[in-house]
Amino acid sequence: MKATALLIVCSGLISGSFGKPQFPEQEKEPKFWNTWAQRTLNNALNLEKLNRNTAKNLILFLGDGMGVPTVTAARILKGQLNGQSGEETQLEMDKFPFVSLAKTYNTDAQVPDSAGTATAYLCGVKANEGTVGVSAAAVRSQCNTTEGNQVTSILRWAKEAGKSVGIVTTTRVNHATPSASYAHSVDRDWYSDNEMPADALRDGCKDIARQLFENIPNIDVVMGGGRKYMFPKNMSDVEYPGVAKHSGTRKDGRNLVQEWIDKTKNKRGHYVWNKKQLLSLNPTSVDYLLGLFEPADLMYNLERNPETDPSLTEMVEVAIKILKKNPNGFYLLVEGGRIDHGHHEGKAKQALHETVEMDRAIGQAHLMTSVHDTLTLVTADHSHVFNFGGYTVRGNTILGLAPMMSDVDQMPFTSIIYGNGPGYKIINGGRENVSTVDYQANNYQAQAAVPLTTETHGGEDVAVFAKGPLAHLLHGVHEQNYIPHVMAYAACIGQNREHCVSHSGSAVLRPVLSSTAALLTVTRILC
Repeated sequence: MKATALLIVCSGLISGSFGKPQFPEQEKEPKFWNTWAQRTLNNALNLEKLNRNTAKNLILFLGDGMGVPTVTAARILKGQLNGQSGEETQLEMDKFPFVSLAKTYNTDAQVPDSAGTATAYLCGVKANEGTVGVSAAAVRSQCNTTEGNQVTSILRWAKEAGKSVGIVTTTRVNHATPSASYAHSVDRDWYSDNEMPADALRDGCKDIARQLFENIPNIDVVMGGGRKYMFPKNMSDVEYPGVAKHSGTRKDGRNLVQEWIDKTKNKRGHYVWNKKQLLSLNPTSVDYLLGLFEPADLMYNLERNPETDPSLTEMVEVAIKILKKNPNGFYLLVEGGRIDHGHHEGKAKQALHETVEMDRAIGQAHLMTSVHDTLTLVTADHSHVFNFGGYTVRGNTILGLAPMMSDVDQMPFTSIIYGNGPGYKIINGGRENVSTVDYQANNYQAQAAVPLTTETHGGEDVAVFAKGPLAHLLHGVHEQNYIPHVMAYAACIGQNREHCVSHSGSAVLRPVLSSTAALLTVTRILC
């Protein structure tokens, strides 16, 4: 059996080695690799000149569920979409000079959820799964544990420091990730009062949609989905009239969108619900923007109508144009939220295309900001039980088959595979023959080892990519809640500003000398 397996593996490894090479000719030359490595080394040596500027602007890109395997697979996909083999491609996040790892566990969970992790990387404290904007002293779904356990976010810290602030997401704007920026809720699923139990309403807890408009006055830019949670129950949706599942959900009868419009009409506020309206705005004449483009989550990028639905990149471009007008700078949270949904559904193609689109948005932000005064981070809240393997040859389509049969059931298998999820299929007592189905279809559910209705998160560390002022503070392995502390320190906002000095009302970093350096300086002066 071992010999057979080895033969199968070797045949997979050498397939394609006869005839046209599977990699560029230049890669046969040691000089190619040595030159590349030396160039990389020189770039690394230049990083000795650390960027210690004050971060005027802060941008956090959050790929929901974007574990390291997802980053790698998306890199390959990006290259293959551009006609390359893929492996050698660089994502925009790959170009960031500093990379660290974040430990993602919740206070009560080894494998976390998106709510507890959002509280960590936005509010600076770890929390229980299912809760947003509250400490671990709060108990999920128990309203009476909310009061006294609220924690504030870096979005609030930035707003209080006079910066403009924004949230852009491909999910509902009251979903787990964005809601930790402004809400304090012991249950992430309390999207509107319709989803709340009677005792929670009786005890005075607020739904998350309501908190979006009430907790932090004047959030400058909010874009994403979640329209139906803002309108009275059964009120027909503007885009899908008569479709019951898209109608308003609020039992209190409030129209939160109209309330927002009324409040901002004399403050250059604009509400939009489609791409045409969004792109017709002149950002120079817009100070507040509310964009709700779907009743719930936005469409997957592969299924998005490019005529009516804005892409994440387009939303980010408009957001930055509005926010950067503030001379004090801005804070922007950008979530590629449907990476996570693709994985949960076992739809790897959807998840990877969502990741590639978020990377485009990262590139757009790079064009509109400067590394000298903008700290940009890219990270994930958690991973998924997603991976790819099977000894695929160079340039093998990331969505394709492994170049070998299983030596157990003599059946082909896809390179991409999930540890669990809806892709587990048994046909006639055996594993599905994937060569007989369209495994590159947008909604193909990749094979899974364990049958589950919904695929689960993964518990491993996630990457944190960083560039800009004080990005070097993100190094090594850290707790996830360390992230907003670094961002606040770099921008001189939040709780630890002792290292900052003020000139003409703006904070700047004060040079910090170590005790040894200070002693040497004094010695030179005295001697």
